[in-house]
Amino acid sequence: MNQQSRPIEIETNSNPSPIVNKGSKTKSFINRFGALFGLVALCVILTILTPSFLKADNLMNIARQSSINALLSLGMLLPILTAGIDLSIGSILAFAIICAGMVSVTWGMSPILAILVCLAVGALAGWLNGVLLTKLRLPHPFISTLGTMNIFRGLALVVTGASPIFGFPYAVNFVGQESIGIIPISFILVIVAYIIFHLFLNRTSTGRYIYAIGGNKEAARLSGIPVDRVLVLVYTLSGFMAALGGLVLIGRTNSASPIAGLSYELDAIAAVIIGGASFFGGVGTVWGTLIGALIIAVLRNGLNLLGTSSDLQTIVIGIVIIAAVYVDVLRRKSSKT
Repeated sequence: MNQQSRPIEIETNSNPSPIVNKGSKTKSFINRFGALFGLVALCVILTILTPSFLKADNLMNIARQSSINALLSLGMLLPILTAGIDLSIGSILAFAIICAGMVSVTWGMSPILAILVCLAVGALAGWLNGVLLTKLRLPHPFISTLGTMNIFRGLALVVTGASPIFGFPYAVNFVGQESIGIIPISFILVIVAYIIFHLFLNRTSTGRYIYAIGGNKEAARLSGIPVDRVLVLVYTLSGFMAALGGLVLIGRTNSASPIAGLSYELDAIAAVIIGGASFFGGVGTVWGTLIGALIIAVLRNGLNLLGTSSDLQTIVIGIVIIAAVYVDVLRRKSSKT
């Protein structure tokens, strides 16, 4: 009897497995390439509606316009992977470029030093976010980064007397201003940064720790992962990327304003979520985030070409964000079934 029952058990368990595998493969395929299909579909629609969309100049303009948000979104991806968030990146950007302006314009010091100061200030501000979160044991980074968002914005306003700084030297403007052929250097910087972060998240133990913390922080801690140290690094990198985006902004405007970066954190969050990351943590990719940033840039560019008002553009972006979060909720529910 026992010998006859064993084949029956194997047969009944093996029959449904191909169906489960097919279903899971389909879900995985949609999760990985859904944003890309959305970007392609959006480009096709805009090409039909406005023939000027596919012109080389316009495509390079999209690349240039997407660069700042793409860099900030790459930094934002890391906190979201850990089931956190960074609301302070817009303020960090403003404070970092103000510091660069003080060094290179107000004090007339080396532009290379100004660039280094900008990046260092951004990284230090992000480090402070991480320390506040881990050492004060705050329940969620929403609280710490909401506080520092106001602190860094206030510092930028106080230091400058609420006045912008103009007239940066060429070396500071270079990244955000110049191109190689028709390709903006700022977009080349984006591609290089995304390759580095892709390797970091997928080929290093720290990158795997980031995903593990987002999946289950307590389990990660119990398994020996230095959770606090990883979280401090995550927010330090987020601040660094905000400052790097600030350098691109300086090149585009030849100025540093204490009110620069207002609501930039919202576009960055939108790009990360549209790109397939989850607010619940542990899910998201570098290239999905880039596609999300491009979707926002293409959408804004297309609406501009169609003569849509900025107010209506804000409404459309808001609808896209809600739709992306809803898809994330549905995806999470389906993964549990």
